[in-house]
This record gives sequence, C-alpha cells and structure tokens, in this order.
Amino acid sequence: MPNKKIQLDPKVKKYMRSKSYKTTKTELLDQLERNGTLGKYYADLVDNYMDMWVTLLILSDDIKERGATVEWDNGGGQKGVKKNDSIEQSLKVNAQMLKILDWLNLEPPAKADG
Repeated sequence: MPNKKIQLDPKVKKYMRSKSYKTTKTELLDQLERNGTLGKYYADLVDNYMDMWVTLLILSDDIKERGATVEWDNGGGQKGVKKNDSIEQSLKVNAQMLKILDWLNLEPPAKADG
C-alpha cells in the first residue's frame, strides 16, 4: 500500500506551527522529564494532548465565528436554529485534555493563545 501524504487543514498547520504550540508541548515534555516519567508512551500522550489542544482552538474559532446558535436547513423546506455543536464538543475535548494531564500528573501549561 503506497504511503499517502496527509494534507492538513490550513488552520491546523497554523496552530501546529505557532509559538504557543511549541511552548506548550515543550513545557509538558519538560514536566514529564522532571517527574521522571519517561518513554515513548508518555510522549505519545503529550502528542494526543496537543492534537486536542489544536482541536479545542478550532472549535473555539467556530464558536466565535458562528455564535452559540446556528441556523440549519435540511433542503426539504425545514429550517430552524439549533445550538452550535462546537460548544458541546469543546467541553468534551477540554475534559479529555484534563484527564490526560491528571493521568500524567502534569500541571496545565500557562494559557497561551494560538
């Protein structure tokens, strides 16, 4: 099976290349080392945390752009307003991020904007 290069969304690339991303990841990895928690498994969990960090920023962008409620249209003449699903998803992502930090016995990094 040939290797396919994954095309990242421009927003994902922007956040992953940001100084905040690099600082946050470095701080988490440094805490692991200071705690004596070493190994690829733990570094992979930090990578998972950082993936969720990017996801949380994208969800936050969506909430800022579209608001707490969004209009919907099913194309069959039905229209309405519903809550923005990004709000619920951001709560779930944030909870999972906190679980990773707790499991690794890490302190949340200082708040850094994307």
